[in-house]
Amino acid sequence: MPQYLVRKIKIGKTSQLDDLARAAGELYSRTLISFWRTVRKKNIWLSGYSMEKWHISSKLHAHTCDAITQSFYASLKSWRSRKKLDPNSKPPKRRRWFYKVIWKQSAIKLKDGKLRLSNGKGNQPLIVNWHWEKPKQIEMGWNKQSQCYELRACYRQKKVMPKETGNISGCDLGEIHPMAFSDGVDTDIFNGRLLRSKRQYQNKLKAKLSKLIDTKKRGSKRRKQLIKSKQKQLAKINNQIKDIEHKLTSKAVSMLQKRGIQTLVIGDVRNIRKNINYGKKANQKLHQWSAGSIRQKLEYKCAKVGIKTELINEAYTSQTCPACGERHKPKNREYKCKCGFRHHRDGVGCYNIRKKYLGFVPVVGLMASPVGVRFHPHLQCNPID
Repeated sequence: MPQYLVRKIKIGKTSQLDDLARAAGELYSRTLISFWRTVRKKNIWLSGYSMEKWHISSKLHAHTCDAITQSFYASLKSWRSRKKLDPNSKPPKRRRWFYKVIWKQSAIKLKDGKLRLSNGKGNQPLIVNWHWEKPKQIEMGWNKQSQCYELRACYRQKKVMPKETGNISGCDLGEIHPMAFSDGVDTDIFNGRLLRSKRQYQNKLKAKLSKLIDTKKRGSKRRKQLIKSKQKQLAKINNQIKDIEHKLTSKAVSMLQKRGIQTLVIGDVRNIRKNINYGKKANQKLHQWSAGSIRQKLEYKCAKVGIKTELINEAYTSQTCPACGERHKPKNREYKCKCGFRHHRDGVGCYNIRKKYLGFVPVVGLMASPVGVRFHPHLQCNPID
């Protein structure tokens, strides 16, 4: 799979940008309406090529029109694949008043530090100061947090070939400790105290501001101010949570790279939230657990340094004793077995994930004590060479 680098730059809010986003929204809506109307009346699924020829916009570049139509069909394809796992998933049927504008390579020119984005014959191009090389594709979208438009430039990077030799490490994702790694010898457990405190503060802030908003009259100026303030404060916390996740995962990938890890085996917890009921507080923590976000960050950062990632079912890995193979559920963070084996339960989980992937049962006498990694603001954000 090709790897990409995205650069973002805020460009404010002008009438030209509004007109472009409005033209894109109109084209997307026309495509959507025509597609579903044809399905309903003729029972025919039109191809993307037919729709590109049918619907165009005089306010946008021809290839921009094609990209907007292709984005609708990409959403349609995603829905059809998702429907196999979730029959209740809904197809893309919502019209858009505004929509993202996409410029392909043919509509992008860079000269003397100026990026010129063509909008078709007879239309004024969008010109932006640019200090980097020419991108492969550019997308203009709305940034809700900053309340302005931003450009997202996409660059294709050289593919890093996976390592041919190296060790294998298991990774156990958790709600209390976001990640735990074991390579068969060393165990590293990443502390999630700060991440959990941010989630807790986020929940308290939501409850406090929602209660305050409900006391104000609908449509009043004060209510609108509170809603805007709530969005701004929650956006700030979301950014802080993302920052913590990025720094922890970057530190983890740097550690794996230093130890010469070839394959990272991650426990699959995607279906853990289904049909659970551990009480109000525990359910809230599990449903706000950002295991998917952390796994996705680990996967693409490992790919950038040539480490292969694999998903494996993690059922009972935290309950099985590595020494004797007996299974029992630990009550606290320490795993204790009748055979005398003791270790951190997350360390046991990641060790068993690795063992399950390898397909054999190594003899464990005494595992080394786990090493804890606590978050601090100056953790390395990029893998160390």
